[in-house]
Amino acid sequence: MDWLDGFMAAERLPEAFRASVQAICVPFTEHIAALSKARGRPVTVGLCGSQASGKSTVTAVTARLLAQQGLRCAVLSLDDLCLTREARQALAAQVHPLLATRGPPGTHDVTLGEATLEALHASGETRIPRFDKSRDTRRDSAEWEPFHGPADVILFEGWCVGAVAQKADALTTPINALEAQEDAAGVWRGYINAALAGPYQALFGRLDTLALLQAPGFETVLAWRIEQEAKLRLRAPHAPGVMSDAQIARFIAHYERITRHILNEMPGRADLLFRLDERRSPIP
Repeated sequence: MDWLDGFMAAERLPEAFRASVQAICVPFTEHIAALSKARGRPVTVGLCGSQASGKSTVTAVTARLLAQQGLRCAVLSLDDLCLTREARQALAAQVHPLLATRGPPGTHDVTLGEATLEALHASGETRIPRFDKSRDTRRDSAEWEPFHGPADVILFEGWCVGAVAQKADALTTPINALEAQEDAAGVWRGYINAALAGPYQALFGRLDTLALLQAPGFETVLAWRIEQEAKLRLRAPHAPGVMSDAQIARFIAHYERITRHILNEMPGRADLLFRLDERRSPIP
């Protein structure tokens, strides 16, 4: 892995990340390669992890390791399937104002996700959607990333990839101030739960295997996300879309309910479980 030094420098990763490569990326790669050989066809791999847990970094390194084994790997992020700002504003006007915020179930183009996964299994060029977080909207299709298929492996990563809906009675009590003050009647949380129970299960049903980066708890996730944004503010203080700590706390509150549900429910059924400590280091 001669390329790893350059990758870590470009991504400003600490020396401790090498332990994550050995404890997470290497066994993840071995699992995927064995699955690909056993299936003898393109495989779709889900990687679930909370915000700021390191999903995109693990995905990038795993893709490089798979390429070294001669496997053609395409990468799709759930974030890149987010609805355009205009589409979310329409949902906010028609259903509930909280649907203007990207990320929770119900704010993605699930049909586009299924079509993209299907196309990546076939020969020819597929344009992989890309979302511009600085403008809070999807990029024009001319800017989407081209991939010449078929892919041997599709890495599909996202904060709720593979998640399942909660039972209806679990929605009754608000889980935080955002729900209590802005969704007192439960319309928003009912909508996202129904979306997760319906269209998203068809999308996640395409997964051949599922891995989870398990954070210690939601409080740690909030701290990670605040830390992540603080670093972004230092690098680009005037960049569009950079949030304050208070804005981050409100933003991540949209994700709290499902994040807690994932941390409680998914470890028992994920094909691979990678537990992280408060520093995002793998727990043996």
